[in-house]
Amino acid sequence: MKRNLLFVPVILITTVLFAADKNPVVGGQEMLPTNTILANLSKSADHTTFMSAIKAAGLEEELKAAGPITVFAPTNQAFADMPKGTMEKLMKPENKEQLKKMLLYNMASGKWTTDDLKKKIKESKDATAEIASLQGDKLTLKDHSGMHLMVQSEDDDIGMFNVSDVLCSNGVVHVIDNVMMLKQ
Repeated sequence: MKRNLLFVPVILITTVLFAADKNPVVGGQEMLPTNTILANLSKSADHTTFMSAIKAAGLEEELKAAGPITVFAPTNQAFADMPKGTMEKLMKPENKEQLKKMLLYNMASGKWTTDDLKKKIKESKDATAEIASLQGDKLTLKDHSGMHLMVQSEDDDIGMFNVSDVLCSNGVVHVIDNVMMLKQ
């Protein structure tokens, strides 16, 4: 009987350790840290609009390059919530540069995990972290009531982190609920 009692804690500890190592699921698919950002987001059912825009803007190489980069990846719903006609207009070939600019505003150089961002926020005087987007303008990050992080554009668009720290071979993805844009 004593043998069986010792066996139960070993199973529980093993289960907890394996559960902690589980990869995040985004859009119904497991995101693998050995995949590039492009490969992982291409599998997500929640990022088909984002990936269509990436292809239309010619940014596929950016998301499979060595990096590291951080992507604040808006969901399909985030794109659907944009003002009517915005994405249709941006997806036209003649607006490729505007589309590219908008998408690069949702990306930053470097691998910014939530721990890195929280540390930067904590060290700041105003409880914010500023990072430069690949588009060139700044993004501001804040801790939202200690529950999760949010990213804010210079024009006050705010995206809440839905899924954080999707580690990829060339950076990290944070799934957000809004599209970061600068007013034209």
